[in-house]
Amino acid sequence: MGTQPVDYCREIEAYLCRKNDGHLIRVVGPSFDLVSRWETDGVPLKVAFQGIDRYFERYYRQGPRRRPVRIYFCDADVRDVFDEWRRAVGVVSRPEGGESIDAERASNRRASLPAHLERAALRLTSARATGAVGPEADMVIDRLAQELDSARAANGLRGEARRAAIVRLAALDDELMQLVRASVNEAARANVEREADDELAAFRGSMPEPAYQRARAAAVDRLIRQRLGLPVLTYE
Repeated sequence: MGTQPVDYCREIEAYLCRKNDGHLIRVVGPSFDLVSRWETDGVPLKVAFQGIDRYFERYYRQGPRRRPVRIYFCDADVRDVFDEWRRAVGVVSRPEGGESIDAERASNRRASLPAHLERAALRLTSARATGAVGPEADMVIDRLAQELDSARAANGLRGEARRAAIVRLAALDDELMQLVRASVNEAARANVEREADDELAAFRGSMPEPAYQRARAAAVDRLIRQRLGLPVLTYE
């Protein structure tokens, strides 16, 4: 079920209050208009929360906070996380047939292949160390480490070697997700599927059934990755 704009704005206001250690910054006037546009554009609440989190993480890295954060500071990060979410689940238009994702802007933000490999290896190693993934994923992690070593040794992959590495990464990603899906129990799976349906609610009416089912499956995978701290190995 979709969220009404007023309820959506109140949820954002409450979340911002918690992030500001209880200091209430009201979402009214221009701020209300800004957050209402998020809701109109189909930004799921949890995706908006992740964008707000991203801004706060960057803000804290700059040193001690000097004043409470206002919601309009978070707009660019919310939009970035929303674009990432849409690419991940395959939603390419806004509700009611709005504009498509800015593919060129998304491409420009993409990390280099060696940087992608390094981050993926770190996150997989962390997931293994914390027990988020079982020993059955060790082979995938080891293969990814080999890809990273190859990229470093070659000072960056080029040409056919780079294309082959990207194909292997997609295969590794598929293998990893098959292992992870099999490890999720029915109750956890049902919870994730409900959350995926909530995320996609704003787009449901404008999507053909096959497209919706593909987006739903991708959203479920994304949520499973998120809960386990797993990276996307595929590099596109």
